[in-house]
Amino acid sequence: MRNKVLASPLLWPALALIALLAVNVILTPSFLTLRVQDGHLFGSLIDILRNGAPTMLIALGMTLVIASRGIDLSVGAVVAISGALACAHIAAAADPGSPGTVVTAMGIALGVAVALGLWNGVLVSVFGIQPIIATLVLMTAGRGIALLITDGQIVTVTSAPFKILGAGYAFGLPVAILVSLSVFAVVALLTRCTALGMLLESVGINPEASRLAGVRHRSIVFAVYVFSALCAGVAGLMIASNISAADANNAGLWIEMDAILAVVIGGTSLLGGRFSLTGTILGALIIQTLTTTVYTAGITPETTLVFKALVVVIVCLLQAPKFRALLSRRRTPRPPASTDPPETVTNPSGSSQISAPRFPAVVTT
Repeated sequence: MRNKVLASPLLWPALALIALLAVNVILTPSFLTLRVQDGHLFGSLIDILRNGAPTMLIALGMTLVIASRGIDLSVGAVVAISGALACAHIAAAADPGSPGTVVTAMGIALGVAVALGLWNGVLVSVFGIQPIIATLVLMTAGRGIALLITDGQIVTVTSAPFKILGAGYAFGLPVAILVSLSVFAVVALLTRCTALGMLLESVGINPEASRLAGVRHRSIVFAVYVFSALCAGVAGLMIASNISAADANNAGLWIEMDAILAVVIGGTSLLGGRFSLTGTILGALIIQTLTTTVYTAGITPETTLVFKALVVVIVCLLQAPKFRALLSRRRTPRPPASTDPPETVTNPSGSSQISAPRFPAVVTT
């Protein structure tokens, strides 16, 4: 059991998260305190979960994309487009507070997000364009599309139904947390309780071999890019709902990097195949907790990226088998040199000489 725990890829991310929480407790003794107010849970831990919910969603989609030996750099642009479309529709509606208006706005935003995912999927799976190039196109153009939708302005909305997704509560918990956990449960159920996860890993390990085995690898690759864009669209609605505005310049800025870091910290292989959804959730929580720690310690926000890089390097090194083997070799003492005298043999002439090392006899037939 001990060896199994030490070999688990989730060990070091879990220890890193515990270490970050311990640092926050040292800086703020009441950090782990939870309180109930108006039937809702409040506290620093709840804030971490709520603020990290968009990153969790995007990281879940990114996990499946990376498992298929791909990458999606366009999720930040999809976040900006989704929030811009929803807020622009609500702001232009005659009754912004109407539930029908909000549902229509969210439907439009998610429909466009799915269409953008279809675009990425076609470029990668049908035309065979490298994923980093195919998604880089939308990453570059998508932010400009979001700016065109908002005319380069911050579009603010006042809509109580729209506010629920990013800042509302249900069953005592923020709705954003419940949505992220629900998506995680559905994805885990589909990939670990059906053959979908095995097929996805086979495509990521060797697409050509999976094709020859009868796996519809293009359909799987196509589907994961659509799912990744859909997760980004929901995350964009969360972010816009939380601040009741669409900021095309800053919404989802560099969130694709946070998602990739979360996937890597969680132990998913960037070479495709092996993936861990639980590890991705831990990675997203580490990134959000690290951001909170930087703010709590009074460090300037501009240095957050430096601390993220350090944590990622340390966790990835601890996860690397070669690095751990190197550490174990240094901790293991070398056996003492043999002090036995060399064996001597006597020649027929009576002289003695040191015998050569003995080797097992080789019998040939």
